Amino acid sequence: MSIKRYTANADNTITNAFEANLQTRGTGSNMGESDILESFTIYGQASTSSMEQARILINFPVTEISTDRTAGDIPTVGNVSFYLRVYNAPHGQTLPRDYSLAVLPVSRSWSEGYGLDMEGYTDSGFSNWVSAAVSASGDDGVWTTPGGDYHSTPAYSQYLSTGTEDLEIDITDLVEEWIAGTKDADGVGIQISSSYAAMDRSFYVKKFFARGTENFYYKPIIEARWDSSRKDRRNSFYASSSLVPASDNLNTLYIYNQVRGQLQDIPAVGQGELSMSLYYGASTAPAGAALSTDAAGWVSTGIYSASVAIDTTSSYLYDVWHDGAGTQFVTGSQISVRSFLTNTAVDTGEYVSTITNLKPVYTQDEVARLRMFIRDKNWNPTIYTVATTNIETKVIEDAYFKVFRVADDFDVISYGTGSLNYTRMSYDKDGNYFDVDLSLFEKGYSYGVKVAYKRDSKFNEQTELFKFRVE
Repeated sequence: MSIKRYTANADNTITNAFEANLQTRGTGSNMGESDILESFTIYGQASTSSMEQARILINFPVTEISTDRTAGDIPTVGNVSFYLRVYNAPHGQTLPRDYSLAVLPVSRSWSEGYGLDMEGYTDSGFSNWVSAAVSASGDDGVWTTPGGDYHSTPAYSQYLSTGTEDLEIDITDLVEEWIAGTKDADGVGIQISSSYAAMDRSFYVKKFFARGTENFYYKPIIEARWDSSRKDRRNSFYASSSLVPASDNLNTLYIYNQVRGQLQDIPAVGQGELSMSLYYGASTAPAGAALSTDAAGWVSTGIYSASVAIDTTSSYLYDVWHDGAGTQFVTGSQISVRSFLTNTAVDTGEYVSTITNLKPVYTQDEVARLRMFIRDKNWNPTIYTVATTNIETKVIEDAYFKVFRVADDFDVISYGTGSLNYTRMSYDKDGNYFDVDLSLFEKGYSYGVKVAYKRDSKFNEQTELFKFRVE
């Protein structure tokens, strides 16, 4: 799984709305401790031309994101996308429809505050419509422009047709600027887009959950997404064939340098390059001269890979990993070579799937690697086959998973089947697998896992449901 979530560390609603007397504006009001965030424009309430607005400020722990990148927990720039996610809070007031919300980077620091009153605007101080922070000297705590100071770029927006939508926007460019330090990490402002705010009409209250909400999954977050799936073809290695595109003739192999249960880089290689040679496979070892030699490289700590296309009639191959001087580091396990020509039966796309190592209960500090066993649904082995054969799992090239809360079907992790493929499963010699970071889950609930396989450009969700609980 390739998701990390960073919860907001400050948020507030600022407004110039009139107080109950319709004469005094609540520009000094602060709502930093409220569990709700609001955005609205109200036209003509105090007079025929009066306009009242509310805007949202949210900040995030960018230092934590930077630390995770340095540690290798999230990928380098260009290999990860960051999404702003703010969740709709249902309410009984009039909803704004058919309009856009704009998201802009805040251009100066601000303080959250402790205000709670979103009706009478009786709590004041800290960040509000006129001030960014409490200031001992006065003027340096004032926004340059009432309503907040914002960078003009990068600018984002989302269209809302019903007013009940969540906000979900790709803000990768902005987060990368924060990480690089080319923009100060002062958060984002959410407001009704200027073209709609300039209209002589009202766009009523759009409410979102704030970071103070008791709802575990509805706090504002930045969600990092990336495709970390590894397609290790050691158990699905094919000899080159003119029947398939060149990309399908390419086989990627991995080695995993585990030392006492921990992945570690090969000392003589580090994060550098090495070579991988394929040899004809005798009964238990490589034989003869190398059939091919290809460049290999570092993937992550202790993991190296190489990609090769080879036209061979050998039934078995061995991969030998070495440096340019001939020093051998490791010989991989025996590779059974398959042929595209031998696949004469039509794959119906119907499978039986199970998770072989699913535990009934997990804790939030675990990262579980769940392994799949998959076979054709119409497979009918003989008693001899069952008794004498170590049955191999079927490898699904494009397999995905989702996890939902059983009590209300809320998707904690939705299928990541778009351009990012962030819930695509990996596979190796033992079949498909995926990792689940249990820190994303609220404890005290049961969760269900569903899987879907892509075939002929269509996603087919499997019938099986796998359950576990987080404590």
